[in-house]
Amino acid sequence: MNAIQVENLTKRFGDFTAVDAVSFDIKQGEIFGLLGPNGAGKTTTISMLSTLLKPTSGKALVNGIDIQGDQDGVRKSIGIVFQDQSLDEELTAWENMDFHG
Repeated sequence: MNAIQVENLTKRFGDFTAVDAVSFDIKQGEIFGLLGPNGAGKTTTISMLSTLLKPTSGKALVNGIDIQGDQDGVRKSIGIVFQDQSLDEELTAWENMDFHG
């Protein structure tokens, strides 16, 4: 079974195409690296897969869940570690977890 299936995923911002019809599959347990230079669309692709951005076109399944059809289901099935510290020191540990969840 595939953990992630991506088919012709595209994201446009006005006239600018950030991700252009990308397709790939990642099997469960597979180690996968998404590589490319700055501006290649890596962050935009991950943002779509994690439901932070809505794709312009194409489709993707994360753990068998459609990223557009069941955003809550996708979010419940994944975890994200941010590159930079993103805790709010004014919030309690519980409030930080609730906010980021």
